[in-house]
Amino acid sequence: MIEGATKRLLRRLAAKYETADFLNGDPSWFMHQVEGAANREATAFVASCLSFGSRKQFLPKIRCLLDSAKGDVDGWIRDGGFEREFACGRSDCFYRFFTHGHMHDFFRAYRNLLKEHGTLGEYVKREAAGDGYAAVDVICRCFAAAGSEGVVPKNAQSACKRVCMFLRWMVRDGSPVDIGLWSDSIDRRTLVMPLDTHVVRQSVRLGLMNGSVASMSSARKLTAALSEVFPDDPLKGDFALFGYGVNGGR
Repeated sequence: MIEGATKRLLRRLAAKYETADFLNGDPSWFMHQVEGAANREATAFVASCLSFGSRKQFLPKIRCLLDSAKGDVDGWIRDGGFEREFACGRSDCFYRFFTHGHMHDFFRAYRNLLKEHGTLGEYVKREAAGDGYAAVDVICRCFAAAGSEGVVPKNAQSACKRVCMFLRWMVRDGSPVDIGLWSDSIDRRTLVMPLDTHVVRQSVRLGLMNGSVASMSSARKLTAALSEVFPDDPLKGDFALFGYGVNGGR
């Protein structure tokens, strides 16, 4: 049971930080810079997959891909434009532990999915039956089965922070940050909290988590705790925990 003072704090911080200013320096910014639902979806997914490590390092990598695609990430993938940037089997580094070969395999798997299902959203709508956790699972299994290694987690046993963040972007509507393209396909109450080290640290400080292990189990437990505060929209708590981290809870 979360104390009343903590609930009030989280609600106040969520209202304060879920604004358009949140987009500044955040990977969610990129999906707001392109046109068309399919293109925004593809841009968001690619951006989310690269969103780990230092923002000073991964934001330029996302920008590089967006520039290569000339703002049309969806078309660039469908038409095989990525082949000019990422050759199959290249072992040189693109970002962190992702090689050019890893990126090629990821984009090839994504292209095949788009050819078969139209969009990632259509695939998830068919396979996940409206459930956020199931959506994480089917996305991971789809790319693993297609031979893509590392860029998307191989299964939903880890915290899958980047996939959970992407789903927050796609499902939550009525937000200046999240674009809600899939709001009719997945119940936002079933989304799973994107669990990174900063969220874990603040959640422990507030007594929302007992341990500091980032796993899918702990992510779902934190989501359940936030459901006490935001029953209809637990991932609104993501903005609250961000705010708690940057201003020490003030």
